[in-house]
Amino acid sequence: MKPFPIILLTAALTAGLAPAPARADTTLITNINGYTLDSERQLHRFTALLIRDDTVARRFTTGEALPDSGTVDTVIDGDGATVLPGLMDSHGHVLSYGLSLLRVDLTGSRSQQEAVARVQAFAAANPQLAWVQGRGWNQVLWDDDAFPTAAALDATGIDKPVWLSRVDGHAGWANSAALALAGIDASTPDPDGGQIIRRRDGQPSGVLVDNAMDLLEAQIPSLTIDEVKLSISTAMQSLAAYGLTGVHDAGVSGAVIAAYRQLLQEAPLPLRVNVMIAATDPDYQRLLDAGHFLSEDATLAIRTVKISADGALGSRGAALVEDYSDRPGHRGLLLHSPERLDYLMRAAINAGFQVAVHAIGDDANRLVLDNYERLINETDSRAMRHRIEHAQVLRYDDIARFAGLGVIPSMQPTHATSDKNMAEDRLGSARILGAYTWRQLLDSGTVIAGGSDFPVESPNPFFGLHAAVTRQDHADEPAGGWYPAERMTVAEALASFTIDAAYAAHQEDLLGSLEPGKKADFILVDQDIFNIPPENIWRTQVQQTWVNGHRVFP
Repeated sequence: MKPFPIILLTAALTAGLAPAPARADTTLITNINGYTLDSERQLHRFTALLIRDDTVARRFTTGEALPDSGTVDTVIDGDGATVLPGLMDSHGHVLSYGLSLLRVDLTGSRSQQEAVARVQAFAAANPQLAWVQGRGWNQVLWDDDAFPTAAALDATGIDKPVWLSRVDGHAGWANSAALALAGIDASTPDPDGGQIIRRRDGQPSGVLVDNAMDLLEAQIPSLTIDEVKLSISTAMQSLAAYGLTGVHDAGVSGAVIAAYRQLLQEAPLPLRVNVMIAATDPDYQRLLDAGHFLSEDATLAIRTVKISADGALGSRGAALVEDYSDRPGHRGLLLHSPERLDYLMRAAINAGFQVAVHAIGDDANRLVLDNYERLINETDSRAMRHRIEHAQVLRYDDIARFAGLGVIPSMQPTHATSDKNMAEDRLGSARILGAYTWRQLLDSGTVIAGGSDFPVESPNPFFGLHAAVTRQDHADEPAGGWYPAERMTVAEALASFTIDAAYAAHQEDLLGSLEPGKKADFILVDQDIFNIPPENIWRTQVQQTWVNGHRVFP
């Protein structure tokens, strides 16, 4: 396998003219309640932290003498705050999250009527928009548990196309104007890997699932690079405020990569972004040929490819081995033929890239693990730490295969607490025991990378830590936790959002713990997550976020 070089954003120094090293800038943060895990996942406590430029220089424990204030440039009193390593989200969608902050938000709407009212209010407040766009609806939260309709949007009198993504991004809701613009009618066939939800008379009802969404989204004007940059910047500032110092951006086009590069040239990025190239990009091979990339300050990295194998459980697009328990005769959708999936994975591995495949249903996970087993053996690429994104529903026989293959499941704890209202309906009482199996995977020796899948879920990492530890929602339901045998400890949950997230991105030597020599990425928070009732972890508030030794929030 041909290795690809790391490309650094540095100007080559003229031979013999390298400048003398500048004096390091030092910061000492005292009076803190610090926690970090080391590379062996052992927990350490400390009371002061010394930073030299962008790097952790030393931790101090109770009773150890601190440097004289005259030898340190800046001394900060932490006022007893708890300090944690910077938290990383191993699976999010930065552009989509930024756009969600700039579009109509349907998250948490309790009925189709409430969602329509939000759309109508947004359209009235933004008459300049050619399209009304938004995301976040979830029919599972509605009393009728039924997909919404174009007719409900049409009744608002909005005379421009409307397109609203479901909370998981695997279905969309359109009005009749948008359907007409896309030419979708009763005669339009379902595309491979997609479904047009229809009325009894065969006409489209207004909801498109998975690949059928492409028929409509092709009509939406492309974002300009300035719009992409604005959305990304808006997202990153919001993510930093939640205490995230890094994110793995799951499925990025070449155009978005270009926007990241421009932002990096204009100013330091406020948090670290590990970009996954979208395998669906028309320039996929060119992006692979460009090789890996790492910025000089390690805030932008590209070494991973994202592929989607199936849809989502909520929209019944996740590919299952047997029929859905609540829809006999339906087993979900595989988004690529086996041959196409093999090609996309093989091309990435041959180019030296880590592969991360979205797989939710047990059939999709089985297929992807089979591909990994074959391709890892053929290419000797086990050390590349290939990943499965979500890994939500697994056959018992497949759980142990992750550790055996060195494949990392990138999992989102809040998916379990959000899906608990419908997952067992979809899967039945037997298959549910192989779903959201954090404990079974950990006990088999697997490293789990934690995340949220924002904007599907909130990017707040303390929501994820809380869900991982309690298996409950914010109302402490269900009592005792949902299938509580799968819970993590607080230390395991923290590891999944720190050192194990870094490991999943081949960055554990730089990030994930506050060990001397690693990057000074950390947060100050208002409560000690190791010494409070676990049900209160989600209430944790971030006071400060630091990246590369600089405060980026507030």
